[in-house]
Amino acid sequence: MNTDIINSVDRALDILILLYREQREMGVTEISNGLGVYKSTVHRTLATLENKGFVQQNSESGKYWLGIKLYAIGMLVGEKMPLKETIQPYAKELSDRFGEVVNVSILDTTTYEYPKTILIIKEEKQGQMLTVRPSLGSISEPHTAAVGKCLLAYSDEATVARMKSADFDGTTDTSIKNWEQLCKELEKVREQGYAIDNEEAEAGLTCVAAPILGKNNEAIAAISVSGPTSRINAPGMFDKILAGVKETAVKISKKLR
Repeated sequence: MNTDIINSVDRALDILILLYREQREMGVTEISNGLGVYKSTVHRTLATLENKGFVQQNSESGKYWLGIKLYAIGMLVGEKMPLKETIQPYAKELSDRFGEVVNVSILDTTTYEYPKTILIIKEEKQGQMLTVRPSLGSISEPHTAAVGKCLLAYSDEATVARMKSADFDGTTDTSIKNWEQLCKELEKVREQGYAIDNEEAEAGLTCVAAPILGKNNEAIAAISVSGPTSRINAPGMFDKILAGVKETAVKISKKLR
């Protein structure tokens, strides 16, 4: 047991992480049940967090959600993040080149039972007809997205093994349905050096991604181009996009090393 941990601070952070993980407003009873903490303790902790702007209460439902102070801190961290500063120009160049949405994601291995992806950069042309759903900061299932497959394929064995407990129900007919299928797909990604999301996250949407690798050849992030399947798979277009994504990922990898 770590004697340096302050229980009240630990509890407050657990509440913030729970709200972040659930991605919705939650009431005192829900939070109490979710953390196994007395409601009176949850209530006092929420009052403290609300006083500092870290949570806010919905006046109609009485439920709590993450506060504006966290948004401000997150924006500042995003602006000062060296990784984001380095990758952003390359992502914009790739989006301008193909006129499609470019996403950059990282792997969160600390918050959940198994890894999830977090979208840290999104580039798209203004006035674009299609806006691909995930917004900045969105959390996604890694096995349903090309970026997630790249991140897992170039992660250590222990991280990948945690995916055994993932939700393989799938969002579309083409989604990966079990652990064995995921292992085969990740081996394929390692052999090819890229991943494809063939309408696995959303029907009608195709995504091509490549890993951004560090010195130890583990994925720091992954970059992708997403668009309507009809456009991505248009004659001659897929190969151009794939080459562009891989080339960009290599450039960024070299820049970061």
